[in-house]
Amino acid sequence: MVLSPNELLKPLNLFYAEPDPDRWLPLDRYPRKWIRRVVRGETRPGGVMMVALNLMKGLDRLHIPYRFNDHRYIGRHPEEIACVIGKPHLLEQYPWKNPVVFGAGIFPHPSDDPDLLKRHPNIKKILVPGDWMAEMFTPFYGDKVMAWPTGIDTREWAPAPAGNKSIDFLVYDKIRWERDQYLPELLQPLLGKLNRHSLSYQVLRYGAYAPEDLKTGLARAKAVLFLCEHETQGLAYQQILASGVPVLAWDRGGFWQDPAYYPAIKFGPVSSVPYWSDDCGIKFISIADFDEKLSEFTDIQSRNKFDPRSYILNNLTLEKCAESYLKIIRSIEN
Repeated sequence: MVLSPNELLKPLNLFYAEPDPDRWLPLDRYPRKWIRRVVRGETRPGGVMMVALNLMKGLDRLHIPYRFNDHRYIGRHPEEIACVIGKPHLLEQYPWKNPVVFGAGIFPHPSDDPDLLKRHPNIKKILVPGDWMAEMFTPFYGDKVMAWPTGIDTREWAPAPAGNKSIDFLVYDKIRWERDQYLPELLQPLLGKLNRHSLSYQVLRYGAYAPEDLKTGLARAKAVLFLCEHETQGLAYQQILASGVPVLAWDRGGFWQDPAYYPAIKFGPVSSVPYWSDDCGIKFISIADFDEKLSEFTDIQSRNKFDPRSYILNNLTLEKCAESYLKIIRSIEN
């Protein structure tokens, strides 16, 4: 994408805020926020917040200016596009007169807000993190829906020296639902197979580690066994790929499994690795095909034929994703 001088100088209008409503008493969100910080320390950015932070990082690296949460300015310029990254409460808190690009940090399913476009007819695009989610949203919102992933910081997530690799697999356990079923049916048998093949490993469970633990684990690991029912984008596995570590991914397919919706709502197929190529690694469906895929994986790995970082560099850097976001905005303006 080639940007004209005018495009480079015209700032985007970005809006993002975490929902933090009063819970028990008016204005109690303020002391609760202070208490949380004292008890838990600094809040770690969640996936939706990372969408906003990484977009701004990418725009900074491209030297593209933007305003952030400048409601006074946008209110005075109703002709300019408001980029409401998330979450949906922002659409209701302000009287948007502007054209709006909404997302990618939105609600999980259109049934949460089937009347969205009736209330906000000025929404021009609805961005979601990946293709399978776009397919799920399109029947409700039509051609306003498109997939847009946030970028990965390839400076922060970079390969560690090969000589430091001391374990065969980092097992990334993000099995969120029906763990009582999947622990004996999937995780434990998989670890047993690694043991039988004399492959060393370390287990890292989603939600129970500090950010530096993943970097430390990747610095030691030759490969990652990635276990998750499905991902809308999958920042963690993409950070793993950016670190130059190939992935053996459980990609079960089938229906979207979020228990807040399933089985009342059935959508499929979904994927645990929605952004992928053969450079990234190998996928397996279940314990039944794991041995075959493990053998294929270790063979390709032994010949140094995986190149996971190149996939991220070619598709999902901060700069490339910020550039594609800008292209979406400029296409609406034009």
